[in-house]
Amino acid sequence: MIMEEKRTIFDYLAQVMILFGFTILILNIFCLAFGDSAKGISALFALGAQGVPASVSFQFLCVSILITGARYVFFTDQVIKKMPVWLRCICMLTFTVILIAVFTVVFHWFPADMWQPWLMFFCCFGVCFVGSFLFVTLKEKAENKRMEEALRRLKETEEEKA
Repeated sequence: MIMEEKRTIFDYLAQVMILFGFTILILNIFCLAFGDSAKGISALFALGAQGVPASVSFQFLCVSILITGARYVFFTDQVIKKMPVWLRCICMLTFTVILIAVFTVVFHWFPADMWQPWLMFFCCFGVCFVGSFLFVTLKEKAENKRMEEALRRLKETEEEKA
């Protein structure tokens, strides 16, 4: 019997805040590195090296809510029951890129007609994706190892009783 963990609204909000915090941290690092040179051409860097404008922070909070919602849709069996994991990943990545593109155009995060900001976005997105993938993979391996160890101990205990 497989026990599935019950998720609450607090789990959802925690995931939103983790994603939001990480993206704001990355944005502030970019502001320090590129803010003054991109000040006039990007809403993300409107304050230069001083940090991220409040309006952009709220936009990224909205993006974090939407991405976390999409994660719930694509990676829980409550909504999609028979889609392979690799296809769920592709759908999630596609949704995220389209979402960022829409927010970029609507809120003028960077000039949509310049290729350099898009290249930087895809590089940053790729690095973050690979980092997240490695983190999740390592976490899953550690959890699997703990579960295997617990199962081994349980079997030993049952054998001792028999």
